[in-house]
Amino acid sequence: MSKNIRFFLIFILGFTAYYFFDAFFFKSIQTFSKNLSHSKAVAHVTAYLITLIPLIITLKILLPKRNILDLLSLNKPIFKGFTLAFTGTLPMLIGYMIHFKAVNKIYFETLFINTLSSAFFEEIIFRAFLIGTIYRFTRLGFLSSALFGSLLFAQVHLYQSQNITELMEIFAITFLGSLFFAWVYFESEYNLWTAIFLHFLMNLYWEIFTVSENVSGNFYGNLYKLVSIVAITVIVIYAKRKNKLPFEITWKNLFIKTREVQS
Repeated sequence: MSKNIRFFLIFILGFTAYYFFDAFFFKSIQTFSKNLSHSKAVAHVTAYLITLIPLIITLKILLPKRNILDLLSLNKPIFKGFTLAFTGTLPMLIGYMIHFKAVNKIYFETLFINTLSSAFFEEIIFRAFLIGTIYRFTRLGFLSSALFGSLLFAQVHLYQSQNITELMEIFAITFLGSLFFAWVYFESEYNLWTAIFLHFLMNLYWEIFTVSENVSGNFYGNLYKLVSIVAITVIVIYAKRKNKLPFEITWKNLFIKTREVQS
């Protein structure tokens, strides 16, 4: 069996194990943990930590000599990731402060689950594992690596739709959002914290202001989000050129790379 076939076989089996473990046991673990801790937030984090075990095992089988924090890109500077994400999302924050009212009441456990916890674990699962592992350790290019993970990321958000129009809007927004988060993750020197804080802050602003009940949003909600996306893109490109750093994603490696990244 060739090295590449073995890699993809283990990767697929590992993710399949995670997928079914999550599908069948996440809710049960969450309920059990909530009964013990009397906290929705603790239960949410606990369920994620336990159901992530198959992914951790998969990574260690594939790359036993690499540190797990390195494999998940969590060993990068946290403050640097936060600074880029916060600066880039300022247009979104300012715009929402101008055009929307703050929500009347904030339930902090729900806010934690819908913002920080979801952002942290979704970035680990979708960007670091599903997309990042394939891109970093195989010769598949950016779009080839990101396609399945982004499709799945979009699919798990479809529950928010109320009709076919909203379903299509949510699918398109979350699919493209996944590609954008992946691009930022790769171009910020594989710093997953950038994507985590970007995801967290965008969710946070959406939650604390009366923007919309789902990610399809409205004109101003999406306008300021788009302005922030442009701002982050400009900041990343400017920083790369200023420091004379090569771009990770180019036209030449959208589908196939000449070598593995191993970063």
